[in-house]
Amino acid sequence: MMAAVFALALVQQGTASPPTPTPTPTPVQRDTVAGRPCQVAIDTVGHYGRQVEVRPGETDLFAGGGVKAHCQGTNSTLSADSVAWYAGVGRLDMMGTAQIRDTSIWLDAETIHYFLRQERLDAHKNVVAKNPGTGSVLRGPNLTYYRVARGIRDTAEMYATSRPTIEYHATPDSGEPYVIVGDRVRFKGNDRVWAGGSVTVDRSDLSAKGDSLLLDETAGFGLLAGHPEVDGKGARSYRLVGRRIEFGLQGREIRLIKALGAGQVTGTDWRLTADTIHLAVTNHKLQQVFAWSTTAAPTTPAAGGKNTAARPDSAQPRAVSRQHTIEADSLALDLPDEVLTEARSYGHARSTSIADTTRPTERDWMVGDTIVAHWTHVPDSAGTGAAAKLERIVASGHARAFTHLHNDRDTTTHTPSLNYSRGDKIDIRLKPGSDRIDEVLVTGRADGLQLEPEPVDTTKKKTAGDTTKAGVRKPRKP
Repeated sequence: MMAAVFALALVQQGTASPPTPTPTPTPVQRDTVAGRPCQVAIDTVGHYGRQVEVRPGETDLFAGGGVKAHCQGTNSTLSADSVAWYAGVGRLDMMGTAQIRDTSIWLDAETIHYFLRQERLDAHKNVVAKNPGTGSVLRGPNLTYYRVARGIRDTAEMYATSRPTIEYHATPDSGEPYVIVGDRVRFKGNDRVWAGGSVTVDRSDLSAKGDSLLLDETAGFGLLAGHPEVDGKGARSYRLVGRRIEFGLQGREIRLIKALGAGQVTGTDWRLTADTIHLAVTNHKLQQVFAWSTTAAPTTPAAGGKNTAARPDSAQPRAVSRQHTIEADSLALDLPDEVLTEARSYGHARSTSIADTTRPTERDWMVGDTIVAHWTHVPDSAGTGAAAKLERIVASGHARAFTHLHNDRDTTTHTPSLNYSRGDKIDIRLKPGSDRIDEVLVTGRADGLQLEPEPVDTTKKKTAGDTTKAGVRKPRKP
């Protein structure tokens, strides 16, 4: 970049022939991040050049018709339709298709003002600034750039307003960038970005929005605040919201997404709410979800699986699938390539499911210290993908379960039997392709109660005043 020494070949005023261009020296050293000073040498002046002595020892210089220059001893170049040098304030104006090519920035704009004493560049109208080291590009109506210079600053900074668009690359050949848009943005060095005012971040696999954004590559940290949202755009999309969303970064790739406070993530086959939610991302796809509560643990569940300690429903992690709900102090979901396969719940775990699609008010439930649910995936009716089907659920540690059991061989009644079981471990398996229970296995100090429906006597004629009801369950121990 330029520095405080500016040399311009003297040219006669008026329409005299342009001066003989100063020969371009062979570059011997590029600019450095230490802010190497630059002596600007004019290579060509397309039409005219003149100088005006403002006061003794102070001369302003003007040139037009297409001006090209370079920094002596480097291969940094400058060009514009016309230039003006104001010695009193130490400012160089470049107007009309202005360009700067430097090791730290490639800058194009209609107008560029360079303030040498502050080492500051102000660019206006059709601004395009590219970082040649990373490949990141900023486009917008204006830009203020503070270059590295000895004794002034050791890290370059940029500011832009009026909703610039940034293509944020990891390296020049890193492929698809993150596209960041905000009312105002700030860069410090190559690895720190701040954006504020209706910020959006977009890529083919992910989009996010919020009131403000921070990205710090050095710390591997990102933050989205002010009604933040993150949407995964894969074949099995998801959406994450919370009071605050943080990102874990590695090589400018998002590896971890955190929702802190009132978190909710919704997938194709499931929805999860909790105080804190972590999403693990690999190869641009969601792989795992972790959730937990920041409140104190409740007391031991009372009869029927209800927790007696008061706790806001929004605080306790809760995972809901099409016909199934799991609650616990903490939850973990496995979703390899965004396909739900397993859910693990720890601490005062409770599972609830619809017993029969024809009787949505009838619910099965299970409680235990730990509950693990397994899903399989079958093609959906529309043929557009695979639908998640619960195939097995296991409770361990002070396990209890209440289930509806259907006997497909019983043609006398369609009423299911009711089973209440207790044991160290309860393993419930569902019938393949069905939401109905196939078997309940109880191990370790097992006991319980089962109520069977009373068979319907189809041979007996009901008489007036007969109050006998079909389907009354008779208790028996399983």
